[in-house]
Amino acid sequence: MPGSAAAAPARRHPLAPDLLDKALAAGAGVLLAVVLAALVRGRADWAEVPGVVWAHLATIITALALTPVMLLRPRGDRMHRMLGWVWAAAMFLTAFDSLFVRVIHPGKFSVIHLLSLWTMLQVPLIVLRARQHDWQRHRRAVRGMVIGALLIAGFFTFPFGRMLGQWLLG
Repeated sequence: MPGSAAAAPARRHPLAPDLLDKALAAGAGVLLAVVLAALVRGRADWAEVPGVVWAHLATIITALALTPVMLLRPRGDRMHRMLGWVWAAAMFLTAFDSLFVRVIHPGKFSVIHLLSLWTMLQVPLIVLRARQHDWQRHRRAVRGMVIGALLIAGFFTFPFGRMLGQWLLG
């Protein structure tokens, strides 16, 4: 019957989590679990880990833990803004402290440091877009950050003889 509520398809709220948000949240959760498992397995070597690496791990674990929360819970409310500030700070600090993590090539920067600089530029833009209520660009930028700076960069902390990979698989 035209005009009846039963005939109208249910519309999803534009800010509600979609399939990509759910996939990114799951990816962040899996990566967090793998990082924590590697840390537990490597506890015998903790004393040898430089402080800057511990700072880097602390900020990235914070960002990884908050990512599923931010992607799956309701958006735009006070809690989202508060947790968003914490997530943004964790992402920025992760990128910043990575500039001082030069264990593989002591004293030299590597290609990954370009991602750090990109992240340090993007995080303030993510915050600005949120404050301007430009939720579409904010959402795209956050997704890009999660894909590039968390998931892809996070994956590459495990192969090639890197510390977490050695701890996890060694």
